[in-house]
Amino acid sequence: MSGILSSSIGRKFAMAISALFLMIFLLQHFAINILSVFSPDTFNEVSHFMGTFWVIQYALQPVLIFGVVFHFVMGFVLEIKNTKARQIKYAVNNGGANSSWMSRNMIWSGLAILAFVVLHFIDFWIPEINIKYIQGDMSGMHNGEFRYFHELVEKFHNPLRVGAYCLAFVFLALHLLHGFESAFQSVGANNKYTKGLKNFSKIYAIGIPAGFIFIALFHHLNQVL
Repeated sequence: MSGILSSSIGRKFAMAISALFLMIFLLQHFAINILSVFSPDTFNEVSHFMGTFWVIQYALQPVLIFGVVFHFVMGFVLEIKNTKARQIKYAVNNGGANSSWMSRNMIWSGLAILAFVVLHFIDFWIPEINIKYIQGDMSGMHNGEFRYFHELVEKFHNPLRVGAYCLAFVFLALHLLHGFESAFQSVGANNKYTKGLKNFSKIYAIGIPAGFIFIALFHHLNQVL
């Protein structure tokens, strides 16, 4: 691993693999959360399975946490190295001439997403760990019913929190619009399917964040209207 990460190409490849991994997780996360809009009972059942199945809890969850940390750390490392490499080049050329706004500001959208991840952990992951592994309650029940849907809806009561979530997903969309395509390029996916991948990346980059925004607004408006 250290040999791969010692070169610029190796770091970009590792960054791309971690990005694609997180995009798969994001899609899976959305698929579960959207159930809360259409079928709270199904959402509860799936959430309970995901939160208690030992393979997910003790094997996949640590891998996911490692992937998140690795992606952000590698992103900051690449940004620092790219900034140093651009200092001389930008003294001669226009820095924005050959790059998009999104590619030049990935670090800022990344920081906004990191702040959201911390908030999301505080809202959901840490309380879940506390209930299951500190309090020792693996039943997922509260007052005779599964608690997951109720806890999700409760988090979207505060308009400030909903606004923060929506803003974070706008930044995520901007991040993905460049990151998705860049990840495929870094793993060598430049072939006859490139145009299709670009179109798919745009649909994904806009559609998934928009879907999460819809979920947040749906549960918020259902409580205040």
